[in-house]
Amino acid sequence: MRKYWVRIHLFTAAFFAPIFLMMAVSGGLYLIGVKGELNVTPVTGVKSSAIDLDASSLEDDVRQLLVSNGIEHDFEYLKINGNRLTTRPTSRDHYELVVLANEVTISRMEPDLQKSMIELHMGHGPLLFKDLQKVMAVGLVLVLLSGLWLGLSAVNLRQATALTSGAGLAVFVIVALLI
Repeated sequence: MRKYWVRIHLFTAAFFAPIFLMMAVSGGLYLIGVKGELNVTPVTGVKSSAIDLDASSLEDDVRQLLVSNGIEHDFEYLKINGNRLTTRPTSRDHYELVVLANEVTISRMEPDLQKSMIELHMGHGPLLFKDLQKVMAVGLVLVLLSGLWLGLSAVNLRQATALTSGAGLAVFVIVALLI
């Protein structure tokens, strides 16, 4: 039975290693202040019509507005924040529309590599990638629990695994209580 758990642990960790690394590196860089850059270019000469933010056809209306302004842009969904609409995913070039009365301003948003990685990390990427992240979360739990079980079930690793895991738990609890 142990042999199978070793394989599950190994292959799950190996399969998800690139994503785990991307998440750890992008998140770590973000936490130390390297958040990436977003190049914002206003679209000039926008021909706009009134956009009803409450319309059930809002996404189609935005697509039509972009096309009428010569912008070919495919997006999966909109993020609505007050009068500000952002096409998603934001992990690649996207557009932001600000709706004021009968006027709409449009800006092209171009993230650099780090900003794109952060957007993926935060779940603002393509829907398919968001589904992969959900599977990856299950994979991470499986890798962690199987690794812990393998360490605790091996007589020669049991004490070291228990002490290390206990130390990690203690650090987590102390830090959580301090904040």
